[in-house]
Formats: sequence, structure tokens, C-alpha cells
Amino acid sequence: MATRQFDAPDDPALNGLYRDLAESDLQPLWELSGLLTPTPRARAVPYRWRGKELRELGGRAGDLVPVDRGGDRRVLSLSNPGLDGAPYATATLWGAVQYLGPRETAPAHRHTPAALRFVLEGEGVWTLVDGDHLHMAAGDLILTPSWTWHEHHNPGDTSMTWFDALDLPLVEALEAVFFEPGPPPEPGPPSAASSGTPARSASERCFGAGAGLLPGERTAASSAHSPLLRYRWDETDRALRNLFTVPGAEGFATRHAHVRFVDPTNGRDVMPTMRCEMHRYLPGHTAPAVRRTGSTLAAVFYGAGRVVLGGTPYDIAPGDLIAVPSWTSVTVLAEEPLDLFTVSDAPVLEALGLYREEAATDPAEITPAP
Repeated sequence: MATRQFDAPDDPALNGLYRDLAESDLQPLWELSGLLTPTPRARAVPYRWRGKELRELGGRAGDLVPVDRGGDRRVLSLSNPGLDGAPYATATLWGAVQYLGPRETAPAHRHTPAALRFVLEGEGVWTLVDGDHLHMAAGDLILTPSWTWHEHHNPGDTSMTWFDALDLPLVEALEAVFFEPGPPPEPGPPSAASSGTPARSASERCFGAGAGLLPGERTAASSAHSPLLRYRWDETDRALRNLFTVPGAEGFATRHAHVRFVDPTNGRDVMPTMRCEMHRYLPGHTAPAVRRTGSTLAAVFYGAGRVVLGGTPYDIAPGDLIAVPSWTSVTVLAEEPLDLFTVSDAPVLEALGLYREEAATDPAEITPAP
């Protein structure tokens, strides 16, 4: 009998009821506590993984572990210390670094959890998503939406590491995980499809024209995700720089600007379960600490500074990955211009009417202890 049995040793009749309830796989609500809490109770804890260590360990894995061992991917999964050994960065988000060596290929597969890649450094690798060739370069965001075929190719002579984020824990909790491997690679020399990639993918040629331009006959996305699969760093960087020059814009007044990656056909998030944003902080930025429902992963792309999570400070540098659990207060302090890529489960919280955000007021959560 796995159902918990409560005891009432001084009341034989009530004790008998509790025994019969347990045998029927029932529990009395009046004996339960902790189900409804005044504020969210996150199991994951705030955490920072250092980019220097991630790069070193990824390189060692590249030397020792073939890419075809363990799901045809060489991935180091972020394991939050609060999640009892589960390979998840937060309760709803998988985070990882993926390492692909020179002239290696991570073969095709697909799965219902949606995935994205944010390139922290380097270029030359490309991803094939449902037949579309996507070049990968530093600062680029690459989407591999739910149930799309995807594979990674490195035709060059240098290795490359990038940040992966998936909604795997959320999809697993919903008991909706499906996975399918692709066909084995063809023997013999590489084909034309594996030797290079065009400068602009098909999705970029159709939906990446910018300036509010869309193809006249394809103005509606055919699925829940964005039809644009590569968001280029030069365009993201230009958008951020512009926000610091326009009077009345966010960055002009606060020395902090951010942009959201969206579906160009409707302005919604790039995928229904994950929100992607790029933040730029200039030294001197001041703002109150903020806490939000839902969890966030942040990747430091450029610059240095400090992030204070729930009152605990973490120095941050390029390549660092940060987990922000639900309802954890966050303050960012830039020592030099600082760029942070973030991915969160906010679209899910908003769709369910559960998203909440407020300024943190407890001094212990805003500033580190002396």
C-alpha cells in the first residue's frame, strides 16, 4: 500500500477510517498541509554555472566521448542542486552546453520538447531544421521547434560550443514526450547537403526581411511556432543600440534595454512554451529588484558584472549560465556593457493566467549581506 496512512491512535473509529482511506488510495484533506502556500515554493535554487568550467569540461568530453554516445549528442546538462539529481536547470526548463568537434555531425532526430540554441562564441557549425540550412554564429538564436527534424554539422577545423534550452521538464510533467531518431547517415563521402550552408536560410529569406515586411501569400504561420528559425546577432545588436538613442525609449532613461524575439507574422513569442529575450545593461543602471512567477535561464554573452538572486550575489562573465527559479528576486549590476540572453516559461504562465510580477521590497532579497 503506497498511499500515506494517517493515524488517530486515541480514536479507533477515526483510525479505522484513515486505514480504509489509505487502502482505497484516498487522503483526507484536513490532515494535509503545504499544498497551498502564500507564495510559490520553488524546488530549484538560484545557481550559476561558470562559463570557464563549461568550456573546459566540454573540451574534455570532446576528447573522450564520441558524439554518437548517448542520443547522438555530446551535451552537458545543467543539474540544479535543488532538484535531487534531475538533469534539469529548473523545474520547467532544461539547460545545457553542447559541444561539436571538427568535422563532426550530430545526426537527425526529432522530439516533442521544443529546443533552441544560443551561440555563445564561434561560428561555422550549421543546423538543418526540417530541411532548412541554418548557419550558426556568435549571438545567433536558432529555433528547433517541437517535432521538427534537426541535425548539427561542423565542417570546419575548430570545435564549437553553444547553449541549449528545452521545455523538456514541462513536457515530461505533462506526459507528452515523444522521440524519433532519424535515418542513419549514408555511407561514403559527405553529400552536398552536409558540406555547407547558404548565407541565408529559407526561413530568413521568407520572414527575415525586417521593416515589417512579410511575403504576401504567407502572412500567417502554419503552426504555433515562429516560421523564422534564425535570429541574427547583427540585427539584435542594432535593435538594442537603437533603444539607447531614442528619447523616451527604455534604454535612453534607464541604461537598460531589452528586445523580445517574436514570430514576425503575429508578434507572439517564438514558441508557445518559451520566451526569448536579449538584455543590455550599461554601467550605472539602477532599478528595483524584480521577482516573477515561472523560471528563467540566462546566458552571459558579453561583458561582466554581478547578478543578485534572492539576496545572494554572483559575479558573472561571458559563458556563464544562470538559473532563476520562480519568485526569486533579481537585480543585475553591470561593471561594463553587459549582454544577457534569457529564456523563460512566461508564455505558459500567461496562457494559464498564472503570470505575476512585482518589485521586491525585502532588503534581504535586494542586496547581499555585508
